[in-house]
Amino acid sequence: MNRISTFKLIRCIFRKCLSPRICRDIYHRYYCTESSSHGTGLSRIMQLKSKLTNGPSFQDFIMSSDKSDFDGSEEYEEHYIPKNMSDHSRKVYFETYGCQMNTNDTEIAWSILQKAGYSRTLELQKADVVLLVTCSIREKAEQTIWNRLKHLTASKKRIQKHKRSLTIGVLGCMAERLKSELLDQEKLVDVLAGPDAYRDLPRLLSLAHGGQRASNVLLSLEETYADVIPVHQTLEGHSAFVSIMRGCDNMCSYCIVPFTRGRERSRPMSSIVEEVRMLSDQGVKEITLLGQNVNSYRDLSKMQFSCSERNTQLSRGFQSVYRTKQGGLRFADLLDRVSLINPNMRIRFTSPHPKDFPDEVLQLIQERSNICKHLHLPVQSGSSRILHAMRRGYTREAYLELVENIRKIIPGVSLSSDFIAGFCSETEEDHQQTISLLKEVGYNIGFFFTYSMRKKTHAYHRLEDNVPAPVKKRRLEELISVFREKATKVNMTLIGNTQLVLVEGKSKRSSEELCGRNDGNVKVIFPKTNLPVQPEKTQMACITPGDYVLVKITSANSQSLRGHALNHSSPNDRKTA
Repeated sequence: MNRISTFKLIRCIFRKCLSPRICRDIYHRYYCTESSSHGTGLSRIMQLKSKLTNGPSFQDFIMSSDKSDFDGSEEYEEHYIPKNMSDHSRKVYFETYGCQMNTNDTEIAWSILQKAGYSRTLELQKADVVLLVTCSIREKAEQTIWNRLKHLTASKKRIQKHKRSLTIGVLGCMAERLKSELLDQEKLVDVLAGPDAYRDLPRLLSLAHGGQRASNVLLSLEETYADVIPVHQTLEGHSAFVSIMRGCDNMCSYCIVPFTRGRERSRPMSSIVEEVRMLSDQGVKEITLLGQNVNSYRDLSKMQFSCSERNTQLSRGFQSVYRTKQGGLRFADLLDRVSLINPNMRIRFTSPHPKDFPDEVLQLIQERSNICKHLHLPVQSGSSRILHAMRRGYTREAYLELVENIRKIIPGVSLSSDFIAGFCSETEEDHQQTISLLKEVGYNIGFFFTYSMRKKTHAYHRLEDNVPAPVKKRRLEELISVFREKATKVNMTLIGNTQLVLVEGKSKRSSEELCGRNDGNVKVIFPKTNLPVQPEKTQMACITPGDYVLVKITSANSQSLRGHALNHSSPNDRKTA
């Protein structure tokens, strides 16, 4: 029998249940490749037909099913960890890089995995799963992750020789931005989960445990994790981060955040208030409200709020790239509600945009003793030309006017800012304008970076990264030098004043000294000693992390303050000299 006849015979035998393509596969598998004689090939084909004929049919599967199992009366529960493993045998180890939002993302991811039956380890050697929560804001941050992944991959190969498995995952911004490179090209990871896909982690890890590479980097217009209570891992439990919104709509030309974290969406105020109240009940002394543009918060979860005609109030002289938003409960409403939960719990927030500081927010900060008198005002550049190229929505003059208004409403306020050196087409004159703004404002805290072009951004498509790296480095060093000189003078004005300090723990340089942060978020160092419980009281108590103490400042530099503690205190009854 020739090959054509044999193929026709296969079609004849299986024509009622198999397609021509599958018949062709059977022919090549059982006749062409595995048999050296026609008789053996035909014999194997007939054996296969017999197995199919005598095997169970689709009706057998239907008949053997108990219809009561599918009546919908019970909710189906999917087990992501194999049943032959104990609930807590899979240990997960987190490494967190970048901003405070990533710290909060770690707490959210861990909350989800904990409910799925995982346990957490703080020792890499004991981990079955290693998850890196990543930052993509600058090239240097990404390079750190690449180097770490190569190291972990080498460790994974060594572990596999001892018949142990290790799953490596990348979460957050870098997972969304470099998904194809991480999974397909470099093959350094088993799991990828973007900032809006943490709920999917149990399924992704289950697939990876079965030998597949798994990813979910879809961005959402709605996900805020409002119903996920983060498992806070704060030092000594005295401070915590609370995410109030995700994403950003500002579309600054240098920034990758709108492309890695998506559009702005805010958590319902009720869920935020509930989480803050829970943290207060647990004894947390300080919370930080988090968001990429935290002071553009807008709760539209309730119909009466979403239908309101209340428009967005911007800082005077500031603009946004999007249309004016209407309705909802705003940041001032949230700050009001949160600050009333516990007058002795300090409230911070980051990271804001200067455009979203209307007077009602500033006045509330001044009125409430437990809202920290510290504002982060990221300016990025002191040149109006560069600010326009950055699409920041304000000029140098508008920014300085805002600073003046803030200091008028909140006397003694502490200011911090971000600066970018060497942005596209920045000239020496532009750089000098940034230096002059540094001197004119006088910041307590500063964060400085060289420009790093990111794909997908407006600058990547429309501008040229034409400032040489050595020039960027030199300008960065000049900015830092000017800042330190000015910050030293600003901080020295606090000498002789009394500052309320939340104690964080021992000083890094001496076990006989303690350190903490004042209302303005500046580090304060002072000797360890017993203190009166209250002024003019004889009862003494030792100082422990989480305590509020009054410290009289005796010296200062650009980075910290030094002094000696006077007595225990609280935000509600703080005293200033």
